[in-house]
Amino acid sequence: MRALVAAFAFLGLAGPAAGQEIVPHVVVGDAVAAPLGGHVGVAERGARIVRNRETANCLICHTVPDRSEAFMGEVGPPLAGVGSRLTPGQIRLRLIDPTVVNAEAVMPAYHRIAGLAHVDERWRGRPVLSAQEIEDVVAYLSALKE
Repeated sequence: MRALVAAFAFLGLAGPAAGQEIVPHVVVGDAVAAPLGGHVGVAERGARIVRNRETANCLICHTVPDRSEAFMGEVGPPLAGVGSRLTPGQIRLRLIDPTVVNAEAVMPAYHRIAGLAHVDERWRGRPVLSAQEIEDVVAYLSALKE
C-alpha cells in the first residue's frame, strides 16, 4: 500500500477539489447500500472519472472494456462485467474503502481520510473522490454487465 501511495505522489497526480468532505455511510456486511449523500450517479461521468489518469487513476491497476484505452494495469481485477459480479452497494464500499472487505487491499480508499499513512500534502484531510464522484463511478461500473 505504501508503494502505491508513493507512486501516486511520485506521479504528481492532481489533488481533489477543495471542499470535498467525507459523507457518512453505513456498512452492512460487504456493502454500503445507500447512495452517499443521496446523490444519483451518472454513468457517463463515472466513465470519465475511471479513465482520468490525474485523479482516480483506476487504469493504473484495472482494465476497462474499451480497446481505445492504452496502458491499462493488471494488478486489480478487470472491470469488464463487474456489474454482474457485484451489487452497487458492494462496488460503493470497495470505492469508499476496500480495506473493509480485504485488509490487505492495495487499492486506495477513495472516500476515506482517517488512518492513512504517507499521504501527499494535496490530499490530506480530503477524500480523493467526492460523494457525487463515487456515485458516478458506481453507476458506470454497475452498468458493466457480462
